[in-house]
Amino acid sequence: MWREICLNNFVKMYLPFTAEIIVLEEPYKKLAIFYCDLDKDGIKEIVAAYTWQGENYIIVLKNQYNSWYMVENKKTNNYREILSNIINKENNLYAASIKTVKGVKWGYINDKGNLVIKPEYDFALDFQENGLAIIEIGGFYGIINKEGKYIVEPKYYSISEFSEGRASVIDEEGFKVIDEKGKVITSKPYNYIAMYREGRALFGNPDKEGNYLYGYLDRQGKEVIPAKYEFANNFNKGKAVVKVKEKEYALIGINGEVLNTYAYYYVGDLRDGLLPFQANPEYKYGYIDESGNVVIKPQYVLALPFSEGRAVINNSENYINKYGVIDKTGKFVIEPKYNYIDLLGENRITVGKAIDEEKPYIGSKYAIFDTDGNSLTDFIYYGVSNYNKGLASAFDNKYTFFIDLSGKKVNRLPSVQGVGILYLKNNIIKSDVDFRVSYLDTKGNIIWQQNTIIPLNNKYSVQEKKYRPNRDYLVYYPEVKGMEDKNVQENVNKKLKELSQIIDIPDNVQIDYNYFGDFNIEFFKNKLLVLEINGYKYYFGAAHGMPTKIYAHIDLTTGKFYELKDLFKEGSNYVEVLNKIIDYEIKNNEDYYYVYPDGFKSIKPNQPFYVDEENLYIYFYPYEIAPYAAGFPTFKIPFNYIMNIINTKGNFWKSFNKS
Repeated sequence: MWREICLNNFVKMYLPFTAEIIVLEEPYKKLAIFYCDLDKDGIKEIVAAYTWQGENYIIVLKNQYNSWYMVENKKTNNYREILSNIINKENNLYAASIKTVKGVKWGYINDKGNLVIKPEYDFALDFQENGLAIIEIGGFYGIINKEGKYIVEPKYYSISEFSEGRASVIDEEGFKVIDEKGKVITSKPYNYIAMYREGRALFGNPDKEGNYLYGYLDRQGKEVIPAKYEFANNFNKGKAVVKVKEKEYALIGINGEVLNTYAYYYVGDLRDGLLPFQANPEYKYGYIDESGNVVIKPQYVLALPFSEGRAVINNSENYINKYGVIDKTGKFVIEPKYNYIDLLGENRITVGKAIDEEKPYIGSKYAIFDTDGNSLTDFIYYGVSNYNKGLASAFDNKYTFFIDLSGKKVNRLPSVQGVGILYLKNNIIKSDVDFRVSYLDTKGNIIWQQNTIIPLNNKYSVQEKKYRPNRDYLVYYPEVKGMEDKNVQENVNKKLKELSQIIDIPDNVQIDYNYFGDFNIEFFKNKLLVLEINGYKYYFGAAHGMPTKIYAHIDLTTGKFYELKDLFKEGSNYVEVLNKIIDYEIKNNEDYYYVYPDGFKSIKPNQPFYVDEENLYIYFYPYEIAPYAAGFPTFKIPFNYIMNIINTKGNFWKSFNKS
């Protein structure tokens, strides 16, 4: 592989004597040279941007029979756009999923919908501009290139997206920084490392007294500004706002030099030359300039940073929001009377009215305004994304689609039924709608979508069905196919619909909660199919929702749904046996530190459970024996621990074991 210095010297051989390769400043300083297969003939070309005699040029070099020659050398005023298009075309692989007996697996397709990298990952993110993608296998994250080769083996608990050629990773020691080759460049682990901005990454660590302090790393992973701030922000245009101590904030430069100090309880991010501030916790918010002069006197309950000469404020005195938009003089561009407002970029604003004024926490219905305060649409959308090149994604009660700068639906581009967001790149539309990712062309033809039929073997399959009666209610539920007795199959599928919470929901009524349900195949062997049926119900305004998890153990011959008791011999007192095992694990296995003291008393005879080929798993619901954050505490009990009480002649055991 070419090194940057080698590419630079090689390309210069084909340039005029005084020409210089352009240095790109974003996303980080880098020579404008790219080694990529432009014509898709399997042989990579060299593309470079250079300046000569005050003009900018693009040159393309091609290799044929181990000999390089120039195929293009032209003057241009928009080399950035040309290079961006080249990068996008070179990275035209897209993360795509399939549903299998072993769960959802991710791989990568090309723009024709052909699988280029086989689906073997538990999760996969899109390729970034540097030609690298983050994948996950078995709870660990790694990085691959476009050939599917590992740059970083799956070994990290987390990997951030690359920014300025760097990514933060987390292992058992803490946060670290890696470069694009996967090399760790930090000399020690940290408690926190943010993404790089302008050559600096915010990091956090506790000091000897346990106080959490922030500093900054440079692109070499060195502590260029030591950890000494109680709070800190990312750099923006060479400046960052930091909290030095109580009632003392500072504006610092890229090397930590103090540009100004502010004696206030709170000072927010610097944007458009102004900073939101609060003198004391009981006071309202206003805005100061970089010198600390009060430009807009304190008068707001909430004040957000400026963007495009506008800032969102809130004047609510109770649970009824009063969001508005001001200009840099404090004059209202949009009056403070709305449930929610967001700046979308490209001089557009989304303004939300409460769906139910008595229950504003349910959400908003949105209209598009411009930054002069002109209303461009009625309140017709339930969600709107930021604008990008004149387009934003929006959804109403039934469809997700693109809107233009006038706020109107773009009819030349397709709509997708459901709620979510659309992205347009390289004339390919990525649809992330109703918790499923698919790809379409600009005419609406499907390039790729996740399969809905999951073969178990040559006889049986599970079909994914979708139920969305209402914007706030969505369930994917299973239907079993291939059973010999169709009446039994019908009864099985009726039961699965009940377990999946397929209930009557009116399509024109606002319910006071959101519900999402889905399923996975947990285990299949011989005649036994184990389906994991998940749900999550969130009442609007609550601190969090409540998850549910049910495992259906189905005999594909008889249609019986097995219960825990069916696994054991009659009179075996399996409850007491399992209680002793679980109690021992809680007391002796540090993995169960989170269980409430004396939280476990006994399992129920019909305790939630599931099985695989070698183990029984007993699990509990959130709050049952442990805090909500512990999720579903689960205890793995190998069958060989309890073989003396298992009914090996029973139908449950025989459904997945040889007689």
